[in-house]
Amino acid sequence: MTTRPRLDFSEYLPYLINRVGWLLVIDFGQNTLARHHLSIAMWRVLAVLANEDGQRQIDVAARTSIDVSTLSRVVTRLVKMGLVTRTRSATNSREVVVRLTPKGAAVLARVIPHAIALERTAMAGVPAKDLGVVRRSLRRMYQNLAASAGIDARSAAPAVRAAAASVASSRRRRARERAPR
Repeated sequence: MTTRPRLDFSEYLPYLINRVGWLLVIDFGQNTLARHHLSIAMWRVLAVLANEDGQRQIDVAARTSIDVSTLSRVVTRLVKMGLVTRTRSATNSREVVVRLTPKGAAVLARVIPHAIALERTAMAGVPAKDLGVVRRSLRRMYQNLAASAGIDARSAAPAVRAAAASVASSRRRRARERAPR
């Protein structure tokens, strides 16, 4: 008799991370972003630009973990909404630079306090020391997974990460197909 593999899903870290993330997205999306006609992807772009305006589009893609082609569509929508501008780089005509407009900055001024309040709600009752451990641990897990996929977690654009993940997935599938049954 073979024993079935077991997994305590309630303790499975990817599930717990996803569960918290899902609630944050639902709450923030419905209660804050919807009022401003923003998606989560749009919010991520604006939030990244709030910290460092005037970034190359490829760098925004890497910082937001949004695929380059998807990001292009998101930025196009933000441009049409008047929240960002997209111009050719002065130093390299192949590069595109994305900047917040005054209207985009004004939207962020209304949205960021809600993001911070939601983060505080999520962290309520968790000691600051533990939150530091959680942040360091999540960053380390990200680095581990990136290294496992053979990519540089600090600089790889999402399209590169997706390609690496696809290659890794293909390798695993071929290995399963060759494994004796």
